[in-house]
Amino acid sequence: MPPDATDASGLVLEDADIPEPGPGEVRIKVEAASINFRDQLILTGWYGRTEGRRLIPLSDATGTVDAVGHDADHSWAVGDRVTNTGVRGWEDGIPVEDLGLGLGSLDVDGVLAEYVVLPADQLARAPRNLDSAEASTLPIAGGTAWNAMFGDHPIGKGGSMVTLGTGGVALFAVQLGVAAGADVHVVVRRGDHVRKLRDMGVASVINSVDSPDWAAEVGSSIGSVRKVVDTVGMGVLPQAMEAVGKMGEIASVGLFEVDPKPLGRSLLAKQITVRGVAGASRRMHRDLVEFIETHDLHPVVHQRYDFADAPSAYRAQAAPGIFGKVVIEVSR
Repeated sequence: MPPDATDASGLVLEDADIPEPGPGEVRIKVEAASINFRDQLILTGWYGRTEGRRLIPLSDATGTVDAVGHDADHSWAVGDRVTNTGVRGWEDGIPVEDLGLGLGSLDVDGVLAEYVVLPADQLARAPRNLDSAEASTLPIAGGTAWNAMFGDHPIGKGGSMVTLGTGGVALFAVQLGVAAGADVHVVVRRGDHVRKLRDMGVASVINSVDSPDWAAEVGSSIGSVRKVVDTVGMGVLPQAMEAVGKMGEIASVGLFEVDPKPLGRSLLAKQITVRGVAGASRRMHRDLVEFIETHDLHPVVHQRYDFADAPSAYRAQAAPGIFGKVVIEVSR
C-alpha cells in the first residue's frame, strides 16, 4: 500500500526478499488472507494510517509454518497450519490496556504477502476441518463474533438473539448461535438474502426496508431477545435497546454508524448491558477453533480472488450485497 493510496486502484504488487524470523518469531508461508471492513477504513485514511509510510495491508491470514526463530514458542513446528490471532498480548480475561489497531495498520505491516514473520504468541492452530480461505476469516471476524456471542451474557440453547446484516461478523454470529441452539433472528436490507439465511437455520428474517422500525417488528412477532449483535454501530442503539429484553446485552462491534443518537430511558429501565467488542483473546480464539471443529462449521466465503487481483477483492468487499467474507488466495 503506497503512502498516497486511498482506494483499491492505488494498491501495488511488489517483489521483496523473504523475511527471516528473529528471536521469538515464526515465518508463515501465507495461503490466504481475508478482508475486513476496517481494512477499507485504513486504505481510505479514515483511521490506522501513518502518514508517508508504505504498508502491507490486511490483518487476517492462514498458512503453514515455514521457519521458526530462536527462542520461539516451542508449540510451533515447520509444517503446522496456523492463523494469526487478532490481538497480541491478550491471553485471557480482562483485555490488555492497549489493544492497538492490529496488523496492517499504523507502523505494523499486515499479512497480504507470500511470507510473513509474526510473533510466536500471535498464532493459533487452524481448524482441521477448514480450507485455507475459510480459516483466514477467523482472526478478526470469527474472534469478534465469538466474543460478542459468548464473552459476556453468553447465548445458548433456547436463548433468543438478533444480529444485523450479512457481513463476516454477522454471519459468524448466526452460525455460532444456531450451533449453540439459540433462536437466531436477522435484520437485513436485501430480500435476496432471506433464502440463504433460512438455509442456515435462522428462526426469522426481518427486512428493514419493508419494516424500518425493525425493533417494533421484533417486539410484535418475537418478543424481546436476550442479545443483539450490533454490527452496524452506535447509530442503531435506540432500536437495539428497544428490541433487547430486561437484563439483556447489546454487543456493539460495528463501525458503519459511529454517532450515537439519544438513548432514551431503555438503558435504565431495562438495566441493559451495552458492551463494546473489539477482537478476541487468545483463549477465545482457541475456544472458537474447538467449537468450529466440534460442530463442523464452515465460515461463509462470499468470493475468492487471486493474489494478483487484490484490488478487485477490495472492491468486492466494499460493494453492497455482500454475504460473508471476501478472501484473497495467496498460494494454493
